[in-house]
Amino acid sequence: MGKIYKYLAVFLGVVLVSGSFAWADSQPPAVGGVLPEFTLPVPQSDEHQKYLGLAGKESFKISEISADVVIVEIFSMY
Repeated sequence: MGKIYKYLAVFLGVVLVSGSFAWADSQPPAVGGVLPEFTLPVPQSDEHQKYLGLAGKESFKISEISADVVIVEIFSMY
C-alpha cells in the first residue's frame, strides 16, 4: 500500500506542475469542503496503470483508483 502513495504523489506532482488539466471549479474548496471532481491523464507506464487499477484507460478520476485510502497533495505554485 505504501507504493501507491509514492506513485500517486509523484504523478500528481508532475501533473499539477505541468498544468495539463483544467479544474472543475475556479475556486478552491472551503476548509472542510470537498475537492471538486476532475479528470487526470493516466500514467504512461503500464506498471503504474496496472498498480493503480487503471489499465486500458486514457483518463481517470480519483474515485476510480482501487485503494482504501488515496492521499492528494496539492501544491500552491505562484
